[in-house]
Amino acid sequence: MASQVRLRLLPSARCLFSEPVQVKVAGLESKQVVTLRAESLDERNLVFSSAATYRADQRGEIDLSRDASLSGSYVGVEPMGLLWSMRPQSLHTKFKKTSSLTPYYVKFSVHEEGGGTTLAEAVNERYLLGDQVRRVPVKEGNVRGVLFIPSGNGPFPALLDLYAYAGGVSEKRPSLLANHGFVVLTLPLYGYDDMPKKVDKFHLDHFEEALNFLRTQDKVGGKGVGVISFSKSGDLALSIASFLPGVEATVWINGCSANTAFPLFYKEKQILPPLQPDIAKAEVTESGAYMCKRCLTRSSAEENKDTLVPIEQAKGRFLFAAAEDDLNWDSKGFMEQMVERLKHHGKENFESVCYPGAGHYLEPPYGPYCPSSIHSLIGKPVLWGGEPGSHSAAEIHLWMKIQEFFRTHLRCDGPPAEAKL
Repeated sequence: MASQVRLRLLPSARCLFSEPVQVKVAGLESKQVVTLRAESLDERNLVFSSAATYRADQRGEIDLSRDASLSGSYVGVEPMGLLWSMRPQSLHTKFKKTSSLTPYYVKFSVHEEGGGTTLAEAVNERYLLGDQVRRVPVKEGNVRGVLFIPSGNGPFPALLDLYAYAGGVSEKRPSLLANHGFVVLTLPLYGYDDMPKKVDKFHLDHFEEALNFLRTQDKVGGKGVGVISFSKSGDLALSIASFLPGVEATVWINGCSANTAFPLFYKEKQILPPLQPDIAKAEVTESGAYMCKRCLTRSSAEENKDTLVPIEQAKGRFLFAAAEDDLNWDSKGFMEQMVERLKHHGKENFESVCYPGAGHYLEPPYGPYCPSSIHSLIGKPVLWGGEPGSHSAAEIHLWMKIQEFFRTHLRCDGPPAEAKL
C-alpha cells in the first residue's frame, strides 16, 4: 500500500447510518486516474460493493463532494455514490440491516486505475444506535416490539413505526428517528417472538393497545402520537388514523388507499374487507423477477369501494409520499386518489410529495439501492422500480421531510407521563 496516498472520511469515520461523509483522497500524482471502491457485508454476510473511476486534480487530490466519477457504478458528482450504488454479487438480493445493536461497516479503498494495487483505505462505521439512545425490548400484554428512547429529560414526541417485514421488525428507521429526538415503538405485524407465524386478518385492537402503551411512557409529551408506515403497513396506518383517537400525524410511504390482502377487524367486527391482488397479472421479466404493478385492481372501482379507508374521518395530519416509478403497485395513483377524496370532503389536513425516478423501497438514506428482491407475500423476486441516483436523492429529501412533519404536528406541551416499563 502506497504510504503517501491518504484516504480520509470527514468529519469523522464514525457517523449515523443516515448521515453523509465527505470522502477525500490526497497524495496522488497530478491528474492520476484511480479507482475508488466501497465494500460492506450485510447481516447475512453477503457482500455488497461498488467502484468508480476518478481523475485527481493538479495537486493530486480527489474530493467526492466536488469531483465527478468518470465511469463505474455511477457517473457524475455524487458525494455518497459509492454507498447507494453498492450491489450484491447475486440478483434479487436486498441489503439486510434490521438490528440496531451492531454498526454497519463500509470499507472505502483507493486503487491503481482498473482496480489494481491498493493505495489507501479507510473504514466508515455507520451506527444506528447512538450512545445515549436506550433500546428496550417490549413484551407487555399483547404488545411486542422494541422501544427506542432518546437521551435527555424530554418530553419528546412519540411515534409508532410500522416498518415491519415477515417474521420480525426492522430497527433501522425507528432507532435513527430516536437519535433525532423521538420516542419510537417499532411494532411487528406477525411472526415475531410469540406472535402467530402467519395471519389471515388484522385487528385494530392490537394497534390501539400499542398506542396506549406508547402514550404512557416516560419522556413522552402530549397526548397525540405519530404513525409512520411503508407499503402494506401504509393502509394500516390510514386505518389507525381514521378509526382510533389521538393520532395527530401520519406518514404514508408508497402504500395503498384501500385495506389490502387481509380483512381488518375492530372489537371482533370486520370494519374493512381486503382488496386482493391478482398475481396472474404479474409480468415475468428477463431477469426472472416479476413486475407486479398491475396486480392490484383499482381501489376506485365500484366493486372495491368498501375496501377504501375512510381517511376523511381522521382528525390528525397526513404526509403522503409516493414514488413515481414504484413497480410494486401504483403508489402515485393511490396518493392522488386520497388527495382527491380529502379535498372532496373539504379537508386540508394533508400534504403530499411525489418523487420522479424513485422506486418502492424508500428508506433512510445512504443504504444500497434495491432494484429487486424476494416479495414476502408471493415468495418470488419482484421489481421495485426506480433509478438509483434519483431514488437516493428522494430518500435524502424524504428523510428530512418526515422529521420536519412530525416536529411540526406533534405537540410536546405537557410533562412526561409516568413510565410503565
